[in-house]
Amino acid sequence: MPHPLDLFNYCPICGQKTFIETNEKAKRCASCGFVYYFNPSAAVACFIKNAKGELLVVRRGTPPAENTLDLPGGFVDMHETGEDSARREVKEETHLDVKECRYLFSIPNIYPYSGFKVHTLDLFYECEVESFDTAAADDDAEEILILRPEEIDPEDFGLTSVKEAVKRYISK
Repeated sequence: MPHPLDLFNYCPICGQKTFIETNEKAKRCASCGFVYYFNPSAAVACFIKNAKGELLVVRRGTPPAENTLDLPGGFVDMHETGEDSARREVKEETHLDVKECRYLFSIPNIYPYSGFKVHTLDLFYECEVESFDTAAADDDAEEILILRPEEIDPEDFGLTSVKEAVKRYISK
């Protein structure tokens, strides 16, 4: 696997093309000495359930894994907690307001974006909403599906970390 910073050749401090790999997660500038440590980006994915115990999932409308099932979610913005990000992403993709948000677990992942492999730490949450009556697909969600947990097949999910999370969640 190529170095996670293989596309970064110029030092972000001095601009010289002397940015060289120092180990599996860092590059150092041979000119000014600056060392950049590449750490994963935080992302959230949400198991959204209603009072009946049904789960809301979405069909992805954009690459990667277009047309596969997914959990509403996305990257955590700067100055945002994981919980705030979960609430915002659920609102953006489904128009639903989260009343309870509980952290479950995390899974490392590599998310392909515009030819760049973004290393992520995906934070999974269980979010409760009053009902799914006002749910509408938006943002990068193409379709809303309401399923009972026993109707969910992890193989229908296209992203690796989400597939693993769904396996964990439905087997609990």
